[in-house]
Amino acid sequence: MANITAADVNKLRQITGAGMMDCKKALVEADGDFDLAIENLRKKGQKVAANRSDRESTEGAVIAVVNADKTAGVVISLNCETDFVGKNEGFVKLATDLANQAINFATKEEFLASDFNGITVADKLIEQTGVIGEKIEIGSFERLEGAFVGSYIHAGNKIATLVALSANVDGAEEASRNVAMQAAAMAPIALNEEGVDAAIIEKEIEIAKDLLRQEGKPEAMLDNIAKGKLARFFKDNTLVNQDYIKEPKMSVTEYVKSVDGSLTVTGFKRAALA
Repeated sequence: MANITAADVNKLRQITGAGMMDCKKALVEADGDFDLAIENLRKKGQKVAANRSDRESTEGAVIAVVNADKTAGVVISLNCETDFVGKNEGFVKLATDLANQAINFATKEEFLASDFNGITVADKLIEQTGVIGEKIEIGSFERLEGAFVGSYIHAGNKIATLVALSANVDGAEEASRNVAMQAAAMAPIALNEEGVDAAIIEKEIEIAKDLLRQEGKPEAMLDNIAKGKLARFFKDNTLVNQDYIKEPKMSVTEYVKSVDGSLTVTGFKRAALA
């Protein structure tokens, strides 16, 4: 039988993130063979993952990152089952490391299939399921490109956002972060009126009309009054039309134009834990 040292156990722990006792047991079972010990730990992860496949993974960490030249960003959520795990320093670091890798891929599928320290991201999630004992998965995966992309992560890593601006101007860094903070706090459903799904608009109009009928308004007046209520809906729920949270006397559009007269918000992405 191989002589399993504390250094061997620590080395395996650094590679896999598994607990000390699990690493020692895996090395003993593998007679000191590191590759076999790692394989056994991953098999354990697959077994745990299968047993927990029906569990809800609504906790975790949401991370947003942008590339070096600020022209693209990604926001992902690494989901787990409990808030205790989601707040763990090692878990948040893993989420951040995965987000820094995700920035290089256009789709969630490409990201999950990519190499992460010798195994695919998908296999790493299975491995961590075995290590942590909870269902671990990538929830949100949102990518955004633009002339200038900024990000914001809300305290506690429960919400993260990306915002794209039309140009890289003086003040773009602060402006993009401020608007990303707005998107995190106010949860807009779309960038502007054109981005709102037609079904949502139709539903809002019907709700407005029903309320107006209950108030006794004449049928002939309903369309015009409902349009006014729809305008208010757009103001409250589309990012560029919302009141700017740091200065409610101006809209988000007016705020970015105060930074530079030609500047506009061209897109945003928001991810939050359920």
